[in-house]
Amino acid sequence: MNVLLLAGGLGTRLRPLTEDLPKPMALVANRPWLEHLILHLKAQGVQNFVIALKHYPEKIRSYFGNGKRWGVSIQYAEEESLLGTAGAIKNAEPYLDERFIVVNADIVHTINLLPLLDFHVGHGGGVTIGLTEVDDPTHYGVVVQDSEGRILRFVEKPRIEEAPSNRVNAGIYVMEKSMLRYIPKDREVSIERETFPLLIEKQAGVFGKIVSGYWMDMGTKERYRKIHWDLLNRVFQLPIQQQESENGIWIGNQCEIGTGVLFVPPVLIGDGVKIGDRSVIGPNVVIGNHCEIRHHVRCSDTIMWERCKVNEGTHLKNCIFGNELELGSKHILYEAVMNRVGVMQA
Repeated sequence: MNVLLLAGGLGTRLRPLTEDLPKPMALVANRPWLEHLILHLKAQGVQNFVIALKHYPEKIRSYFGNGKRWGVSIQYAEEESLLGTAGAIKNAEPYLDERFIVVNADIVHTINLLPLLDFHVGHGGGVTIGLTEVDDPTHYGVVVQDSEGRILRFVEKPRIEEAPSNRVNAGIYVMEKSMLRYIPKDREVSIERETFPLLIEKQAGVFGKIVSGYWMDMGTKERYRKIHWDLLNRVFQLPIQQQESENGIWIGNQCEIGTGVLFVPPVLIGDGVKIGDRSVIGPNVVIGNHCEIRHHVRCSDTIMWERCKVNEGTHLKNCIFGNELELGSKHILYEAVMNRVGVMQA
């Protein structure tokens, strides 16, 4: 059985970070989230992947190639035009097994697929949707189920007092390939608004099961930050490549730490980072590989990608910086979100 990773979305709410990058390639703990996801699924026994591409497809192709470096096999299904979730699945049909798993690649999670797969085999229907429970269902399509887990309908973005449940689509599906005949070719198709309601109408057997584990849609800058604070506080148990030198302080290889530098945990420092004298780093800071932080810098609640440079005396709080940014001396930045092709206040 293979897994289809949907990685073609535009990631508009994460711009400018995703202006020139597919959203699943956004760094999480100094590694593309898509890489974490492939390794997480590989640990569950998945060997064969298909990646659906659209937005900057070469960034994913060039990074992963055929997957050999990670001990897996990767094929690609590229969209000529944006096809939506269901359309992307239909476009990948030639590469899919008779039963396959679909995972939205921009959902950050630590979910175990085996219970979902076992439930799917047991009910014998056409589709099983992984569900997660949220505190506020008003931003999602909420499901209504019977006692056996069969999904009867979706209620799109209900008011809180009218929500029939707090169970929402987690972006993970087990599907029989025969279900793809209900998805039209070569046009944009929404899986929640078109395909699933049609399958329910056809009584094809659409079931849902709660999945356990960390789950977060990183589609906004606020959620992207929260993923990292959860990671640093070990609410989100994602493996961290760097060694923990003290409680809540991870420092990578070949770093140069100046005199009088103060780390206020939690802090994650990548490989090859230089930090100048008497800088204060933390709390809640992630610094990417090969960044340079000059003297007397103060940095808190900030995520920095690779090869950034922060000059002397600059103060940063609640910022997110993409790759290869350079900030001048004695700047004060609060809630800035920046990369090489754009600047936006959060």
